[in-house]
Amino acid sequence: MSLVFEKQIQVTQEHIDGNNHVNNVQYVKWVEEIAGEHWDFVKHTTDFPDDIWMLLDHHIQYKKQVYLNDVITVKTYPKAPEGIRQPRKVEFYCNDILVVDSLTFWVFIDKETQKIKRLESDWLDKL
Repeated sequence: MSLVFEKQIQVTQEHIDGNNHVNNVQYVKWVEEIAGEHWDFVKHTTDFPDDIWMLLDHHIQYKKQVYLNDVITVKTYPKAPEGIRQPRKVEFYCNDILVVDSLTFWVFIDKETQKIKRLESDWLDKL
């Protein structure tokens, strides 16, 4: 199975700010949404489908503007774990051009204990 998860978003008026382009905060929302959608898509293939991810750190770079009615392709994929931190890339493309690039770091939380749960370094190989 590929670790890349992808979806398309049609830009609507609700995504647009006073400068007539997609609001930067909207991209942050989309980053969190697609990470959750990706986990929902794969969690049933793991030994820990009831546990949850919490966002620890977020970096985002805005490269180009996107406007009303544009279609954005959003791609996300996890990178190799770094100790308890799980990096995840989220890339936004418009007309095959990278317009926003994001790197987030997540920690895995045991739903029962509400404590950080360390995953095996090779856990992604099992998906």
